[in-house]
Amino acid sequence: MNIGVAGIVLLVILGLLLFGPSKLPQLGRAIGATLSEFKRGARGLIDDNEKSEKEK
Repeated sequence: MNIGVAGIVLLVILGLLLFGPSKLPQLGRAIGATLSEFKRGARGLIDDNEKSEKEK
């Protein structure tokens, strides 16, 4: 599923209209931190699952 350049431009314009230019960097940092935490948690679950399968 590719968004493409036009899709990214549309999302940026929509974000500017909804949140304004002053809130957009804060929103980006919050989304980045959330995705990072989600990836870390998912990686932990996968590692735990692999360890339990090796013990069997």
